[in-house]
Amino acid sequence: MTKLKITAGPFSFDARLETGSAPKTSAAFLKRLPYESQIVHVRWSGEGVWVPLGDEDFGVGYENHTSHPAPGHIILYPGGISETEILLAYGGVDFSSKMGQLAGNHFITLTSGLENLPALGKTTLWEGAQPIRFELA
Repeated sequence: MTKLKITAGPFSFDARLETGSAPKTSAAFLKRLPYESQIVHVRWSGEGVWVPLGDEDFGVGYENHTSHPAPGHIILYPGGISETEILLAYGGVDFSSKMGQLAGNHFITLTSGLENLPALGKTTLWEGAQPIRFELA
């Protein structure tokens, strides 16, 4: 099991890569570690924050994909009808864009700090973009 540390805004989370159920997505993301960006609040999907990635190509298709990630699940939308993105659910999510319903690859699960997810979501919603960093634990 590959363990990660994720720092988002003022919060830290432990996490694991879902290498068994999303091996290609996990491998593509591992090559990019440490990965730093910013999260903003989702526009259409509900209680989530996302990293907009434009036309960045991770070289993966769909695997272990879902439109309804649970709180603490991180998904990668590999692009297609909408831009590439990484989404972290902090509450109820119905993953979609202005183009309609989407599905992303569930490739990371948070294993600690889940109690801080609602605060991260509210901070991002009301205070704006927050830094995020993914690194090996």
